[in-house]
Amino acid sequence: MAATPQVLVVGETLVDIVHSPDGMVSEHVGGSPANVAMGLARLGHDTVLATSLGDDAHGTRCRGHVTDRGVAIENLDAGDHPTSTAIATLDDSGAAEYDFDLHWDLRAVDRLERFAHVHTGSIAATLTPGASVVADTLRDGRAHATISYDPNARPTIMGDADGVRSHMERLIALSDVVKASEDDVEWLYAGQSLPDVMAAWGGLGPGLVVVTRGGDGVTYRVSSSGEVAAAPARVDRVTDTVGAGDSFMAGLVSGLLDAGLLGGAEARTRLAEAGLADVAGAIDRAMSSSAVTVVHAGAYAPTRDELPSATDR
Repeated sequence: MAATPQVLVVGETLVDIVHSPDGMVSEHVGGSPANVAMGLARLGHDTVLATSLGDDAHGTRCRGHVTDRGVAIENLDAGDHPTSTAIATLDDSGAAEYDFDLHWDLRAVDRLERFAHVHTGSIAATLTPGASVVADTLRDGRAHATISYDPNARPTIMGDADGVRSHMERLIALSDVVKASEDDVEWLYAGQSLPDVMAAWGGLGPGLVVVTRGGDGVTYRVSSSGEVAAAPARVDRVTDTVGAGDSFMAGLVSGLLDAGLLGGAEARTRLAEAGLADVAGAIDRAMSSSAVTVVHAGAYAPTRDELPSATDR
């Protein structure tokens, strides 16, 4: 595989404490941005994670887990706070509900010009005080890097949709790719149609808007023409859905990097002019990645060799 641009992921790392319907409890290193970073590294991309961890047992576990999967970690400073945790309670279908204990502060990223692509999302993009550093990183990074963003709405943390919507829309306007779930869209824009929301987001600036729809697959829209397409889900078996959206995001960014549609100012122009056929391979890689993840417990990140589609090898 040819070398790809260096990627920066900015956001939280935490420990998922998973309670299964049978009463079993297990712990997995997670956090949406950390999962995306590990997913990208496992897919062969040079990836740095700017995050914050406590000086405790959970922090030690997170550091080892993330770096063992090929990610370089920077900005490790949580002050006197412990490492963040998320209690995930699974229902009989494997779907998760979360209860968080979060601590999010962040220093400015050193030598931001190193990176040709920057990704962020989820809690890190909205939780103060670190959210302001995240927004500054996207704003400053646009001069030399493409941007991807996953709102990954957490209503119990983010508060009322009316209070966070405008902030999210500012981040969308800074982004080249936005990936959200159908639940995210429904929470942020209750009563509005999915096509209308996707068109509005595309009008803010992103060249590609993608919405995952669980068992109904994915819908995506290119801004160059306004065309919309859909792809069916390809999941045969579900152990749990923890990290599935993050695996999808990693696969999407990976596919777009390999296609030359992310990774610097020239790539931004190519993505802005791309048609549905140009992004279809990246959508396929994203679907394949998440299909592997849901078979495993926790936020499993597949390698290219594990992806079921030959186009991802």
